[in-house]
Amino acid sequence: MLTNSSMPFEPSKASWLLAQLQKELERRAANCRLTDYRPYPKQREFHAAGAIYRERMLMAGNQLGKTLAAAYETAMHLTGQYAPWWDGKRFNRPVRWIAGSESSELTRKGVQRLLLGPPENENEWGTGSIPKDSLVDWSRKQGVPDAVASILVRHVSGGISSIQLQSYDQGRSKWQADTLDGGWLDEEPPLDILTECLTRTNTTLGPIYITMTPLEGVSEVVRRYYLEKVGHLTMMTIFDVEHYTDEQRAAIIATYPEHERKARTEGIPQLGSGRVFPFDRAQVACQSFEIPAHWPQGAGIDFGWDHPSAGVRVAWDRDSDTLYVTAAHRAKAQTPMLFAAATLPWGVWLPWAWPHDGKQSGGKFDAQDQQQLQAIYKKHGLAMLFQHAQFEDGTNGVEAGITEMYERMETGRLKVFAHLLDWFEEFELYHRKDGLIVKLNDDLISATRYAIMMRRYFAMQKKPKKVREEEHGAAPRADGLGWLA
Repeated sequence: MLTNSSMPFEPSKASWLLAQLQKELERRAANCRLTDYRPYPKQREFHAAGAIYRERMLMAGNQLGKTLAAAYETAMHLTGQYAPWWDGKRFNRPVRWIAGSESSELTRKGVQRLLLGPPENENEWGTGSIPKDSLVDWSRKQGVPDAVASILVRHVSGGISSIQLQSYDQGRSKWQADTLDGGWLDEEPPLDILTECLTRTNTTLGPIYITMTPLEGVSEVVRRYYLEKVGHLTMMTIFDVEHYTDEQRAAIIATYPEHERKARTEGIPQLGSGRVFPFDRAQVACQSFEIPAHWPQGAGIDFGWDHPSAGVRVAWDRDSDTLYVTAAHRAKAQTPMLFAAATLPWGVWLPWAWPHDGKQSGGKFDAQDQQQLQAIYKKHGLAMLFQHAQFEDGTNGVEAGITEMYERMETGRLKVFAHLLDWFEEFELYHRKDGLIVKLNDDLISATRYAIMMRRYFAMQKKPKKVREEEHGAAPRADGLGWLA
């Protein structure tokens, strides 16, 4: 005879128990999301760079997972609970951190929500990247509903980590703190706040990382990582994430105005009202090849110091009237002697075009300075042309030069060797604001323009002197640009 204790469960009771078990599993999973984080390759690249670089930036489009990645990394540092796949920087002790965004509201909606959980529901705090059983305490931010000012987190070593939540609109003084182990800036910070965070981590040399969509163009902060190559930059596009289908990607891209698409979907800095050269890189790039001996060649230079000095070598296929940029050099605060040493291997015989007025290329040199500079570069071995860059009619307008470059790109008559990444970096950032060309980050572009303007003085590569004398039986011209009949 079966007793009540030995009778099998009724189907309805078994279903209820299974449902309760499922709810409990879901609750536990929600309270420990940190163990479920699986980064995309670009996110993992960003994390891994922390093992080497103190400063990092994850520049990505909207809704691609940049803030999420930083939230999980921050939680790992605060708790010491690093994933088995983790190959970034590690701390084996409690840490002191700081994080924030543009405003208190945005900090609450972004940083706080992803660290803790829904701001408006304290019962669900612990469903963010910081596990619930690691939360020790928090303090409220006065004057901002549902916002917290700081969080205390239990570290696996037994100690307590802390993180302060701030906002950029509070000003630099609010970011002043005692020594910190690291910081996370979500969306682009003012340069003084970035500097303050670096200052507060100077003792520990702890990591500072920025996650942002570059909607403000090439600002001081973007320039620091994108152009000056300080720290490590990871760029993540809509094509690097797996939570969209191809159809969804196409629909998302189509929703943005053309001048915002690159920034919002690929993390490429927004360029105001539009690029000067609105062509795909593939339309201008070509694979490198050996320049035929009968093609004349020349070079162009844009003088600089605070902004880089830049030089390009250009070859001219006169049969098709196509110009090829075959070499490029760009360096900040480089003396004429060092610049010449870097570019003389291109050919001591190359004629160099140089600018008349540096103000046209974003510099601070006047015409007299340019004359003096070209003489210095000539002294160090560069064959500087006898006059500044100008068209055959004697004019040297920027817009006229840009128009010629545009038309040549449009018709396939200006090509650039694909490996010249610095040149293409400027090409893709060169833009207008309110209809006017923004004269920043255009050093190689300007050097190219000068060379194109003076292509009538290009020269063919000279053969060794003995061979020249045997073939020509003539004397070289005084200006070094050919042979006398």
